[in-house]
Amino acid sequence: MKALILEDDDLIAELLETVVAGLYSGVSVVLTETLGEALNQVKNSRFDLYIADRNLPDGSGLELVRQIRELDRDVPIVMVSGRSDRESVLQAAHYGIDGYMTKPFDVANLHERLGKLLKVDQTSEAPDLETLLRDSLEEVIQLPSDVDPADIVELIGREGDLSAAQLAERWREETSLTARLLDVANSSSFRRSGKPVETLRDAIGSLGVPLALNQALALSLDVSNKLQHEPLRELARAHHEAALQVAKEAQRLAIRLKKQPVLLQKAGLLSRLGELAVLKVLNQYAAAGGEIGAADAEKVLEDWAQAYGNRLKVQWRLPLGVRELIGAVHFLPNDCTREERLIMRAASLLASGEQGSEQCRRLLRRIGMETKETEGEKGNGE
Repeated sequence: MKALILEDDDLIAELLETVVAGLYSGVSVVLTETLGEALNQVKNSRFDLYIADRNLPDGSGLELVRQIRELDRDVPIVMVSGRSDRESVLQAAHYGIDGYMTKPFDVANLHERLGKLLKVDQTSEAPDLETLLRDSLEEVIQLPSDVDPADIVELIGREGDLSAAQLAERWREETSLTARLLDVANSSSFRRSGKPVETLRDAIGSLGVPLALNQALALSLDVSNKLQHEPLRELARAHHEAALQVAKEAQRLAIRLKKQPVLLQKAGLLSRLGELAVLKVLNQYAAAGGEIGAADAEKVLEDWAQAYGNRLKVQWRLPLGVRELIGAVHFLPNDCTREERLIMRAASLLASGEQGSEQCRRLLRRIGMETKETEGEKGNGE
């Protein structure tokens, strides 16, 4: 499935993308900022859903609607606009739209209305798994999330009393939400200044509390994120817990070494991006009728997790330093001397119960974390 979003406000466009990706598994979303870009897309491609802003820098979204309707009378089209007067709504309806949403729009309402517009056929034959994995690398990827929509709605009800720091503390262990907010904030930040946003708190501060809450709500409503098959749920829980343990160990080591723990903790939290993304794709495969057992899923994770992790780190514009810290969780060259990366590798080994291994002991010695084991080794002449 393909969707075209025409919206010149990049943050609203990213929010719309989150909602659409949550409704339709494996959707390919094209974002355009101008009427000209959108019209070129329509000439060259066919889409299954269109969402268009009305007022654009180079014209009106109504012109896009007009040209689409000349080609297709049935494809769903939704218009978003800051204008809510009766005349504007009736004019848009005259052009043949299927829905009209006024900005700032209610995310839950938008989710519900878009869900009714397009029912994806789930009766077709299950796709080839290899093809699905390969194609999904180029599409919108959202990680499995346990964020409760009711909790987000409650926070929205008192958003005026919440700060970026409070939300960052509340969401600091929410891998999928952290990743998505960093993704959206960096997308906007790069367009404005070319500089990355590095922490969850800064991401929320960049977006603003109201928009951050809307993004959280959109992600929590992603029904396709809820893994429906027990083997996949078990694997997701295991990898999520592994990431949390790495983050906690990294934080503990950083504090003992009198270093700022925030970036190290975040790198640990994001250290299973690839695994969680692959599990999301496997869930789509199973939902479409494919059969996947625990052993098969483990093999797919082994083969594809690194590719998905690398893709997401670039796609989400994570700063190079953060990417290197995440990479150090899984592998560290012998000649590496960067203390932060040594800490992340040590945290990974500690989190997996390998504190007694020679590699872990060596790393702890290199960062100045002497242990009883290393002291004993010194006493034996090492």
